[in-house]
Amino acid sequence: MAHGAADDCELIAGARRGDRQALDALVRRHDRFVRGVVYSTLGSVHQLEDVVQQVWTTVCQQIDSLVDPARWQSWLFRLARNAAIDAGMRQSRQRRTHAPLAAVGEAAQPGRAPTGDLAAREEHERILAAIRGLPAIYREPFVLRHLEEWSYAEIAEALDIPVDTVETRLVRARRLLREALGSLRPDS
Repeated sequence: MAHGAADDCELIAGARRGDRQALDALVRRHDRFVRGVVYSTLGSVHQLEDVVQQVWTTVCQQIDSLVDPARWQSWLFRLARNAAIDAGMRQSRQRRTHAPLAAVGEAAQPGRAPTGDLAAREEHERILAAIRGLPAIYREPFVLRHLEEWSYAEIAEALDIPVDTVETRLVRARRLLREALGSLRPDS
C-alpha cells in the first residue's frame, strides 16, 4: 500500500467536514484498489463501473460511520466487496431471467476485426479468464496479494480469516491458475 495511513486519516477527517477536495483525493488514491476488489469479487468487468460508482457513493454517505480512520482500508474493502457481491447476485437473477434474449442479441451482432497485437491481447485475456475462473475464496486473496500488493496480515484482516488460511488459499489459487493456464494453451 503506497499511501500513508496518516495521510488517509487527514483526508478522512476533511471528507467528514464536507471537504470535497479531501474526498476527491481519497477517491483518486484508492480507486484502483476499489476496482481490484470489485473485479476480484465479481470476476467480471461487465458491471465494474456501476459497482465502483456505487461504492464511492456509499463512502460519501457513510464516511461518518467509519469508527476508526486507521482501519479505512479494511472498511473500504468491505464496502467494495459487499457491493460487488450484491451486484453479482442481481446479475445472476437477471441472467436466469434474460438468458434466451441475450443469446439472440449476441448472434445478431457482427464480429469486429482485431487490431493491435493480437497474441498479447489473447494471452492477457487467457490470464484474466483463468483468474475469473478461480472460486471467490481463492480469487479475492490472489487479487489482493498480487495486484494490490497487500501483505498476508492485511488480507487476513480484511477477509476476517487467519494468516495461515490466507497462505493456503494463495497456494491453492496459484496451483489452480497453473493448471488452468496449462490446459488453456493452444498447443495442448
